[in-house]
Amino acid sequence: MMFLTRIDRIRIRVFILLAVSVCLYPACRHHESTPDSQTRAVTLKQKDLILPDRYNVAFLVMNGVYNTELTAPYDVFQHTQYRENIKAMNVFTVANTHDLIRTFEGLYIKPDFDYTRDKLPKIDVLVIPSAEHHTDSDLNDTVMIRWVRKTGENAMFVTSHCDGAFLLAKAGLLDGVSCTTFPANVKTFKDMFPQVRVYENVYFVHDKNVITSSGGARSFESALYLVQLLYGKVVADKIAKGLVIDWDLNTVKKVVIHQGNGYSTL
Repeated sequence: MMFLTRIDRIRIRVFILLAVSVCLYPACRHHESTPDSQTRAVTLKQKDLILPDRYNVAFLVMNGVYNTELTAPYDVFQHTQYRENIKAMNVFTVANTHDLIRTFEGLYIKPDFDYTRDKLPKIDVLVIPSAEHHTDSDLNDTVMIRWVRKTGENAMFVTSHCDGAFLLAKAGLLDGVSCTTFPANVKTFKDMFPQVRVYENVYFVHDKNVITSSGGARSFESALYLVQLLYGKVVADKIAKGLVIDWDLNTVKKVVIHQGNGYSTL
């Protein structure tokens, strides 16, 4: 039997420790770098979304957001990128998280920006699609309401669909501005915000820089209206045709009270 000296035993222990450290090092490094990698991936995606010399259009999303009120205006605005010789739109989603959010109908969406942590680009058009709790618990989210107020005050246009008008009213963005909302919730809206004039039996209302729609399929029409306002009838007609929508602004039930930003009445 071979006996090891004390020095030999120490050397063996040191060798084992070094071998274990080498084996574990890559795994530890990988584990430590994961958050940084995720952050870089999010940042790179955000940079790809925000191209220069375009309007920045932000869609506020959260759990319970309704599909149509999100996807209808999103489709319309995104299609400006396929028209030539215009200042097209960068479209992106904004939430209070980077985690997946679930629409009311069950689709999962990964938000592009987290307004509580990320540095957002200047937002030219703020879009508030309707969500399941816009008439109740969402109105108590003070962080969100404060973000909506601040963003809306600095935006060129603010738009809402269906019950999204409730958030705008809570944020004070409908003070002195007329609006519309989801037909079945007009009475609730009047009871909550008696100081705001709300129109019934119309598809959308444009007052100053705020455009509110009754929601559902009418979200397409209010979005096309903003496109026609910014780019003219030819561009709006081409986008409508591409989405197979019968579009004629003259036949749409609407209220246009006062158009700010120097745009003339269509």
